[in-house]
Amino acid sequence: MSSLPHDPQRRERIAAAFADRSLLSDPAVQQAVLATIEDLDKGRIRVAEPSEAGWQVQPWVKQAVLLYFVLRPLEPMEAGALSFYDKVPVKRGLAEAGIRVVPPGVARYGSFLEPGCILMPGYVNIGAYVGAGTMIDTWATVGSCAQVGKGVHLSGGVGLGGVLEPPSATPVIIEDGAFIGSRCVVVEGVIVEKEAVLGAGVVLTASTSIVDVTGSEPILTKGRVPARSVVIPGQLPKQFPAGTYHVPCALIIGRRSASTDQKTSLSDALRTFQVPV
Repeated sequence: MSSLPHDPQRRERIAAAFADRSLLSDPAVQQAVLATIEDLDKGRIRVAEPSEAGWQVQPWVKQAVLLYFVLRPLEPMEAGALSFYDKVPVKRGLAEAGIRVVPPGVARYGSFLEPGCILMPGYVNIGAYVGAGTMIDTWATVGSCAQVGKGVHLSGGVGLGGVLEPPSATPVIIEDGAFIGSRCVVVEGVIVEKEAVLGAGVVLTASTSIVDVTGSEPILTKGRVPARSVVIPGQLPKQFPAGTYHVPCALIIGRRSASTDQKTSLSDALRTFQVPV
């Protein structure tokens, strides 16, 4: 049995080994790393957790993931008819955990999916956390350490970037009830708040301008999509030495109604704002 997830001694051993890799030869340090990955796999700890002060990142958990890659050898692996050559095995015990995975969908060991999740032929990487009732549609990718809430829909081809380094960096976060349209890309620690809708093809990086055009004047932000926002791809003019060109941005064109239930609200949003998904 692993030690308590928040054991200070475990944290200290992992932090010390991250600074000095020679310490990985110590069996106690190895056990600290392995126990942390097991706790991630079982959902006992998370890379980042919501709190009253906002999302709190636990850098020592990310450090453990990075050290796990150092400890693990490359080796042949079998998953039914599929063969792999890698360091991290696939997740086991899916039926017991109440998770549906459609071949050839893959969740890596060290990721956690709550009961009721459906993983179509997509991918969930180590350190990721996926809430109950979330749909990960075909060829959608949940990158390392990404945090996905309950009742989220990740449409076909969605890419949620992995954020392992630096360990203190905020991972990509998709909060409860969000709808992420086909071929959207969310990377570099962007946060999509509760029940937001991203129309097909929206690309969000830490430097992407998110422009609220619902009022008399545009309001520009970066790195976070407000709750219940309806977002589509857009463009902004930018001056370069060779002239003025248009660069991608994201446009907030409306809000989902907080007074209706999620399913009705989503249908209304898509119909009212003609958002492609």
